[in-house]
Amino acid sequence: MKTKIMLKALTIAIVLSAFAYAATIPPSTTVNVRLNSEISSGTAQVGQAFDGTLLNDVVANGHTVAKSGTAVRGKVTYVKSSGRLHAPGQLTLRLTSIGGQPVHTSAVHIEGKSHTKSNVTKIGGGAAAGALIGALAGGGKGAAIGTVAGAGAGTGVAAATGKEEAVFPAESTVTFTTTASTAAKQ
Repeated sequence: MKTKIMLKALTIAIVLSAFAYAATIPPSTTVNVRLNSEISSGTAQVGQAFDGTLLNDVVANGHTVAKSGTAVRGKVTYVKSSGRLHAPGQLTLRLTSIGGQPVHTSAVHIEGKSHTKSNVTKIGGGAAAGALIGALAGGGKGAAIGTVAGAGAGTGVAAATGKEEAVFPAESTVTFTTTASTAAKQ
């Protein structure tokens, strides 16, 4: 009698372990996610959750372990808002679950556009305009004063309009890579 019970328990354990193996997402698996909403370095907070859906089936060992359209969840792991004249915004995301099951992935990091070209254009343009106006109004000395005043005005414009946040737009696709084996809900 004990042998029969032990044999049944062993059979059940083998079947369950085979199912668990088939439903495991191995490390280095690529997971493509479509975000449900925008995430911006100007408003996001570290630890903030985000939602999305799988863009493609996740296949491991020849088996589909998570279907396209499955709900996913992630979190913001790093955020730095943009400065006005330098240091564009930065955002880092990680996926935390697929279909409600925990998952471990590599981080995806983006930065906003560089400030350099925009600032040079605004400040240089202001200086040139100031020099031209100063030269017309007061000759050489006026041009020098106008250059300084124009550069100051250009710097003010750059500071007022210069934030370059990092943004993952709504509906954008983000690709994560798993870093550890993870059980997936089928």
